[in-house]
Amino acid sequence: MRAHEIDYQIFGEEMQYVEIELDPQEIVVAEAGSFMMMDNGIRMQTIFGDGSQQDTGIFGKLLSAGKRMLTGESLFMTAYLNENAGKGKVCFASPYPGKIVPVDLQQYGGKFICQKDSFLCAAKGVQVGIEFSRKLGRGLFGGEGFIMQKLEGDGMAFVHSGGTLARRELRAGEVLKVDTGCIVGFSHTVDYDIEFIGGIRNSIFGGEGLFYATLRGPGIVYVQSLPFSRLADRIIASAPKSGGSGRDEGSLLGGLGRMIDGDNRF
Repeated sequence: MRAHEIDYQIFGEEMQYVEIELDPQEIVVAEAGSFMMMDNGIRMQTIFGDGSQQDTGIFGKLLSAGKRMLTGESLFMTAYLNENAGKGKVCFASPYPGKIVPVDLQQYGGKFICQKDSFLCAAKGVQVGIEFSRKLGRGLFGGEGFIMQKLEGDGMAFVHSGGTLARRELRAGEVLKVDTGCIVGFSHTVDYDIEFIGGIRNSIFGGEGLFYATLRGPGIVYVQSLPFSRLADRIIASAPKSGGSGRDEGSLLGGLGRMIDGDNRF
């Protein structure tokens, strides 16, 4: 194995975190900002890229970091090295309500495709790269654009999703149609494309956009019920307008609505 072999345990329901158990000198790499807690004796170090090309010189480091820039991620990741004589534990938290998905890359043929901002952490040796779309329609209308994240190697990686997670195993030729923003990740054997919804009323008044994703098996597909972009849109739409503390705050309808909701603050 090229990647470090790590043990893990996932805790929680809506706001999960993953606990990684490291043997002496084992390393796990994670996105900046995902750290939760760790045992004494584990050393934290900021590195370029994903840590899988740290011994290939400055060119390898810049190439690894450049790939992360294309996916919208930071140039840097954080590596956690267990310098204890015994085992040590480090924990990473999901950034918003949802589920953490453990991905054993050996079970996916050494490659797994996921949305750009879903990667959480992985054993050192796992390569976090980019997957370019070779189809124009998928790149323009697929929600994820021309670039998705690609996890390669033979170790454990962890991605996170929003809301409730659905796992579907597609047979050869079986097709699953999904909202473009609800895709978490899928096996590299799954064919991903975009399909026009069709119909004037559906397109203009349907409220679901013009396109959905078609995923054709064989392979495993993970789908999330609450994409972060959808959650952010709802929060922004409900945010207080300037000069008020809530939607329809100063109106009669706003007051009646608060009374019905049980909010008596006027």
